[in-house]
Amino acid sequence: MGAGDSGSTWGLTPFEIEALSLSFKVAVWAVMCSLPLGVLTAWLLARGHFWGRSILNGIVHLPMIMPPVVVGYLLLVLLGRRGMVGAWLYETFGITIAFTWKGAAIASAVMAFPLMVRAIRLSLEAVDPRLEQAARTLGASPWRVMATVTLPLSLPGILTGAILAFARSLGEFGATITFVSNIPGETRTLPLAVYALLQTPGGEDGAVRLVVASIVLAMSALLASELLARRVSARMEA
Repeated sequence: MGAGDSGSTWGLTPFEIEALSLSFKVAVWAVMCSLPLGVLTAWLLARGHFWGRSILNGIVHLPMIMPPVVVGYLLLVLLGRRGMVGAWLYETFGITIAFTWKGAAIASAVMAFPLMVRAIRLSLEAVDPRLEQAARTLGASPWRVMATVTLPLSLPGILTGAILAFARSLGEFGATITFVSNIPGETRTLPLAVYALLQTPGGEDGAVRLVVASIVLAMSALLASELLARRVSARMEA
């Protein structure tokens, strides 16, 4: 029987469950690892006044306009076992990133990073600067102002950015397949599993099930983002 065969059209096979589970794991780690850097980058772009700000903004948004395959190739050059950073990681710590699920998480994080930063930046820019100035006049340090005033007021945007990045990570294909290949049980996430099933005779049913699952997960993430943002905004207004 093929990888997509099952007794029921909509009953998920172990192959499909494995792909969904791996996709969820990759997306969660992608968001967890990139969120602190995303918040810091968004804060620099929203509040910073320094030389190179436009360059930083361009670098952050490059993955949105570059072909995902190019991003995957650059990650392979940088983090592959013979790459500039990957060789050092392997020789020093025995860590291999390329062709592993960790590499899939990094590829997903890079592709989702612009969406995360943009949502958080817009939320930061919406915070009234007078509230921050009032906190500073009361003796609060810049970091304390950020932690107690700016970030709490920006929480809806932070949540939105994290969930959008999660949804984007679930659907990442081009950079992932270029950087970590399509290895069953290791890097074969949901979109890669759909691709594999479409290349397999009789795999159309399995591909349809995964496509439906992908749509449900993406819509659920978007609805959750909207509901969380509304709830947090209402609580802050109250």
